[in-house]
Amino acid sequence: METFVMMRYLRSGKGSGFAYVVTWFSFLGIVLGVATLIVVTSVMNGFRSELLDKIVGMKGHIIVTSATQSTEINNYKFVADKIKKIGDEIINVIPQVERQAVLIANDDARGVIVYGIAKSSIISKKIISNNIKYGSLDAFCGQTVLIGKRMADSMRIRTGDKIKLFLPDGIITPFGNMPREDIFEVAGVFEVGMNEYDKNILIMPLEEAQSFFNYADGINQIEIFVEHVDAVSKAALAISKTLGDQFLVLDWKHSDASIFHAVEVEKNVMTLILSIIIIVAIFNIISGLTMLTSSKKKEIAILRTLGATKSSILRIFFYIGASIGVIGTLTGIGFGLLVSLNIDRIKRALETLSHSSLFNEEIYYLSQIPSHTDPREVILIGLISISLCLLATIYPARKASTLEPAEAMRD
Repeated sequence: METFVMMRYLRSGKGSGFAYVVTWFSFLGIVLGVATLIVVTSVMNGFRSELLDKIVGMKGHIIVTSATQSTEINNYKFVADKIKKIGDEIINVIPQVERQAVLIANDDARGVIVYGIAKSSIISKKIISNNIKYGSLDAFCGQTVLIGKRMADSMRIRTGDKIKLFLPDGIITPFGNMPREDIFEVAGVFEVGMNEYDKNILIMPLEEAQSFFNYADGINQIEIFVEHVDAVSKAALAISKTLGDQFLVLDWKHSDASIFHAVEVEKNVMTLILSIIIIVAIFNIISGLTMLTSSKKKEIAILRTLGATKSSILRIFFYIGASIGVIGTLTGIGFGLLVSLNIDRIKRALETLSHSSLFNEEIYYLSQIPSHTDPREVILIGLISISLCLLATIYPARKASTLEPAEAMRD
């Protein structure tokens, strides 16, 4: 009987007036609130995951540099071997040269970050080797370079083209620093999907970088990858103890902490703000059910005189609120997952319709909107929403159950 009456009240707004409208607006509020929360948390998780993959993939989990006045590490092969022997958590060690230079091509000049890396290390660095768009790593030897796709597009550079690298403080001579320049051939173009790297990074063979930057047989940093990203602090501490005070060991949690902290703070703030949508919908359920109770006093009195108990009346209105909350939450979860899984397609469709860019790659670093849905967060959002909706129905349901038939008929 309770379910039958509940379904009649939900299907028909006759005699309910504004209460019926408020009840269904609360349903829409729950749907939009839950869906928006899922979309926002998925996108923010995607941002963190993509930034972690791109930044750590390019820069390594741990960077080792010299802690002395000299930035050069001459015995880097011995140091790299010591790091490899620390434990199984160390999966890759890449000695490299990192310096800044000026790239000149097609009457255009730009400051670039130059990485000198051995070919075997480039192959093991999947974020580069798996994302070569033009050219090939087979040609990466001698005076050749790899450049990012955005750099190539903006400076009209193609594979096989000759470019000039200029080093203002190139060579130390008795007369001071003398500028240096050299010609290199573009062996390949990579695209890692992060604007900052695709636009500003140039990679050359390690031997050529040592020669160009006058490092003899030395390097200026060692890049280390570990098995478990979240346990990087433990690995960094072990490396620091092994190498001693002559080396500075810095993990990604410190070098790029500000970016990941900003993403985490933004996610928490957005979650808090968007939760207000669900809270407003909860209050709408309370007000809607309260008004529905007032408009159905006569019907409640008739049900009570026909033998319905207080608990039956309570269950009727509890079922109404619970059904709004549960169905609204499940609908919101479905809608939120649908949008989250197709967020980039939706973005492209909106850009086509509006003829404008909705996701500036230079501002947001990434070339597309990332989305990573965490099942635990979806379940948590659903449980919290349903729990709040069930709590919201208690007051109006109890109020309806305590209504006396004689008093209701007099009113």
